Amino acid sequence: MTASSSSTTKARPQLASGKVVRIVFLALVCDLLAFTMPLPLFPRLINDFVEKEAAFGSASPTLLSNTLNFVRSLRKTLFSYSKLAPLSEVANARWDLTLLGGLLASLFSLCQFVISPHLGALSDRHGRRTVLLLSMLGNLLSAGLWLFAHSFGLYALSRVVGGLSEGNVQLSIAVISDVTSPETRSRSLALVGVAFSIAFTLGPSLGAYFASRVFGKGSLVSVAGREVQLNSYAVPAAMTLALLTIETLYLFVALPETRWYKEGKNEQATDKTTAKVTDRPRTYAERLERLRQLQWIHLWFLYFFSGAEFTLTFLTYNLFNYTNAQNGKLLGFIGILSSLLQGGYVRRRGATVDGPQKLARSGILTCAVSLFLLTVLPHVGGMGGWASAASVLLYSASAGLAFVSATVVNSLNAMASLECSSTALEGEDGKEIDKGLALGKFRSRGQLGRATGPLVATVTYWILGPSYAYGIAALGAGAVAFKISRLGRSGGIRSKGSKEL
Repeated sequence: MTASSSSTTKARPQLASGKVVRIVFLALVCDLLAFTMPLPLFPRLINDFVEKEAAFGSASPTLLSNTLNFVRSLRKTLFSYSKLAPLSEVANARWDLTLLGGLLASLFSLCQFVISPHLGALSDRHGRRTVLLLSMLGNLLSAGLWLFAHSFGLYALSRVVGGLSEGNVQLSIAVISDVTSPETRSRSLALVGVAFSIAFTLGPSLGAYFASRVFGKGSLVSVAGREVQLNSYAVPAAMTLALLTIETLYLFVALPETRWYKEGKNEQATDKTTAKVTDRPRTYAERLERLRQLQWIHLWFLYFFSGAEFTLTFLTYNLFNYTNAQNGKLLGFIGILSSLLQGGYVRRRGATVDGPQKLARSGILTCAVSLFLLTVLPHVGGMGGWASAASVLLYSASAGLAFVSATVVNSLNAMASLECSSTALEGEDGKEIDKGLALGKFRSRGQLGRATGPLVATVTYWILGPSYAYGIAALGAGAVAFKISRLGRSGGIRSKGSKEL
């Protein structure tokens, strides 16, 4: 422990682990609400920039015009090979905006892929609280850029700044890992999934509600006697900025530094109990190898799952002519069911050391089954009411995807965190893994899958059709499920010659 950390510990009494977890949970809910509020606005935001650019014209190509031209040429190229029926001009324009929104989302994830290991390493060196507060300043800047973004270029810059600054999720997991024992950690980390479910259920609806409100006349306001043009969706941008400000102040006041957190008697006793479950803990090299395997599982799972998730609204529109309201109802069903599962079933089942691995395995297997149902969906006829085969199949697959959302990512996070447990790492060579860096690399791989999966799935969908796109994804998810089933139990291994517990 450094001198600075020692003085900090003396100056500020250490909070109980449960209080720290509650602080992280409340802050994370604010953070994820701020993240999810803009999600349903992407197509409308981009459409607003397109209309403004068309109205005022431009003597030279802009970032928006160049990007849209790329998307249009890509769509035309894909459809020249496509087996699907041609779309109308209105539908083509709609999907151009949707694909451009997907590119922005992928840009954000790519930034996360780049920055996550560095944020983790910095938190190992300078402390979780310090790096988290610094990353929050970047998030505030991102929201401020959106608030004043009167051009697509400025808005795209806000997404880049946000992607390079967003460290709340991985650092929250690191904080919870710092203050909990291996046996209690899975239950505490389930709150991260609960925060995601709450935010993805409420955030998009709040964003849509605030999008109907405006500041001033035409988002033109007076500041210090000067007129300032705000973004057309300045109200949701301002609400995002307010949420992030509240979160930053709350973390500054309430969150202690946990990088050098000392475990209490309860945590130590739990670790001794856990140690009795296995013959010996994994060595440093064995845990590094297991973390590497978990990174690849995380990458490939999110690659297949996020691709299917992104193209789901394409499928419902093509097959059943779903409106935005009908798609919203379907996505709301997934979000609410996922929230209910997170708050009850997942927290109970994940409360043991090997609970996360069992949940992750069942979730990935469910993902494969759900994607298989979507593979079959185009061949069962039209949507003829709630009792029709197509409706039952669609909502059965959606219920499966809700279970997947509730179980897999959070369980994989818990598994990675357990491999970084300081007490369990005192194996044959007594080395410890840098928790922040390890969890940062783990998140980085997942974000790479989230960035590339939707793009590849979209290309496959338009060229080969939905059955091929979802069939390939189902096979991929099945392969990932087989891979995770081959992993040993979390926490430790039997000595050579004996069966694994």
